[in-house]
Amino acid sequence: MVDARKSSWLTLQMRTSEVFHLLRDGQPWTRAQLCEASGLARSTVTSRLDVLVKLGVVAPYGDGTSTGGRPPSLYALNPSARVVGAVALGATHAVAAVTDLAGTILGQTRERLDVAQGPATVLSWVAETVERLLLEADRAPADLAAVGLGVPGPVEHSTGRPTNPPIMPGWDRYDVPGTLGERLGVPVLVDNDVNIMALGERSTYLPEVDDLIFVKVATGIGAGIISGGSLQRGAHGTAGDLGHVRVTSGSGVICRCGNEGCLEAIAGGPAIAARLRDAGVPAETTGDVVELVRGGNLEAVREVRQAGRELGEVVATMANLINPSVVVIGGLLGGAGEHLMAGLREVVYQRSMPLATEHLSIVASVAGDRAGILGASAMAAEHVLSPEAIESAAANLTVSAAP
Repeated sequence: MVDARKSSWLTLQMRTSEVFHLLRDGQPWTRAQLCEASGLARSTVTSRLDVLVKLGVVAPYGDGTSTGGRPPSLYALNPSARVVGAVALGATHAVAAVTDLAGTILGQTRERLDVAQGPATVLSWVAETVERLLLEADRAPADLAAVGLGVPGPVEHSTGRPTNPPIMPGWDRYDVPGTLGERLGVPVLVDNDVNIMALGERSTYLPEVDDLIFVKVATGIGAGIISGGSLQRGAHGTAGDLGHVRVTSGSGVICRCGNEGCLEAIAGGPAIAARLRDAGVPAETTGDVVELVRGGNLEAVREVRQAGRELGEVVATMANLINPSVVVIGGLLGGAGEHLMAGLREVVYQRSMPLATEHLSIVASVAGDRAGILGASAMAAEHVLSPEAIESAAANLTVSAAP
């Protein structure tokens, strides 16, 4: 049964979120500016500002410039009103943070954590870490509004459940949002790790770019695709799974997925490390490969540059199909510097159509290992500040205040 008081209030105040949307840019606004931009009457804007200030998501910002008489009051988004948890899980490590609603990191930690330990162990660590970071940031548990979580595998976006993740035994169809949400008492948003890295890079460093591909090159290889300003997940969350695209030089090489010739089996960090070991160069992990390249080991440099060429074969196809304006290279192997980038650019510019590459930039990630938590933060904050969330919070505020 619908609460009559809430229904009545919503009928009168349906566009509180529209006023708030204007204030999302972080810039201070006067009432007159909000009236002009929204087309609402001054009294309506004032009442909706009052609601937003009571919710804490908007705060007075001082006074504007007077044109004669009393200076107008200014209002702006209050990013410190609430905080969100942001967690990026990798195959063998995890990064967690608490941020404000604008993505400012208030506390952060990075630890070795094997995702193959299973959801019970890993999610327990996530919950304990977010709670600890809240305490260290001097924020109350009630300040936590949501948690964003990235995992290294496909995710069904509508449910937040991992779907047949190849390196996450025990996680298939596991109710990650329900389990973690029950522990922390807030909504939990879950997505593929590369998708949230794409969100983090764009929201923080490339906000003006509407067509972008973020390629993570590490233990596995994947891409987050932003087209027309929106993240493209595909029908079942597998969009951008570059690691299992067949490449011409992969004949006879069996991938861990069971297929032959996958890009990951040729250009992924473990594959490069294995070839270096075969050549007598000690390299056990992707991190070892990166350190060898940074140290000037010629065999490692040669292998990484060739891996860039293999990657370039697939990225060239993506450039023709999706036509991004920027391709960002991140992940642990992306830290190997220009050697990977040189091989990739060589093939992309050779194999793509001239119109697709005329204004294409291929760059290294600026966010680096923070891309995941920045994206997880952006995903969680977007949920907290969505029109639906603002309208619901405003309705609850008014109903609870009614006699």
